[in-house]
Amino acid sequence: MTNCEKAQHISKCLQLAIMLEVSAQKPGNVSFTSSFEGTRVEHFLASAVAAGPTFQEAAYRGTSVAEKRLEVGEVGLGELIKTCAVDVNGWQRGGNTILGTVMLFVPIAVAAGMTPTKEDYGLDFSLLRKNTDLAVKSTTAWDSVHLYEAVDIASPSGLGDAPDLDVTDPASKERLLKENVSLFEVFKIASEYDDICYEWVNSYPITFDLAYPYLMKQLESKPLNTAVVHTFLKILSERPDTFIARKVGKEKAREVSLDAKGVLELGGLETAKGKKSLAEFDKKLRSSGNSCNPGTTADLTAAALALCTLSGYRP
Repeated sequence: MTNCEKAQHISKCLQLAIMLEVSAQKPGNVSFTSSFEGTRVEHFLASAVAAGPTFQEAAYRGTSVAEKRLEVGEVGLGELIKTCAVDVNGWQRGGNTILGTVMLFVPIAVAAGMTPTKEDYGLDFSLLRKNTDLAVKSTTAWDSVHLYEAVDIASPSGLGDAPDLDVTDPASKERLLKENVSLFEVFKIASEYDDICYEWVNSYPITFDLAYPYLMKQLESKPLNTAVVHTFLKILSERPDTFIARKVGKEKAREVSLDAKGVLELGGLETAKGKKSLAEFDKKLRSSGNSCNPGTTADLTAAALALCTLSGYRP
């Protein structure tokens, strides 16, 4: 397998993961049967297609690092995320759809390119995780600036006020370069209130240790939709959604997590009581517009699906 073929394979895995995630009927999120005002499932599908070239380029740069044709600090994670934001913005009109997912996926794509591929296209996940950690720890101040520019392009809601180097402050970009603040260091600051950043600076513990193993176990005996929805609920039950916390407060986020736990305890999609509870939970989340949309949990679910597709799962 050539490096180009490997990069294409990785990109397809990640695109498929986005499509599988949005296809599942997760409470409080967009799916084929539900939408938000101005944001529908087709916007996510278009975003998955638009993100493909960036994922492929990220993976290809990873192969260049493995062959010592490129230093890991020269990969340009921030630039890749920004490029992806531009492409996604150009291919759909549903607003910010997958910026959080892209922020999780780009380091994984680079790491997958860095990681030797087995004959069946499989990857050593312990090495994949080490390479992901290496990639994020090797970021630069320019990566920070490009990430801030990506946020400007995607215009996500619920950013809140950062204690330092606020992404909404125009002066922050100049400070990032002047003080030589790497993207990893920026995410350290944000990791206390954003689980995407928490994943970056802690070697993806939610994805690798919680979500992926749970998802794979679910897939052993359950249909894809059930497995994905249950994985979403499992993550949400253990990690109060940081998007919700920023928009409406930590107390509300914890309340949502308790509701998710209750649905799982009733059997989720496998029992009549669980299905009824899930429907009520979904209705409750949607009753407040999208302020109680567990968006970060959806991103983390997508990351678990990315590992799933990279490991060889096909629907």
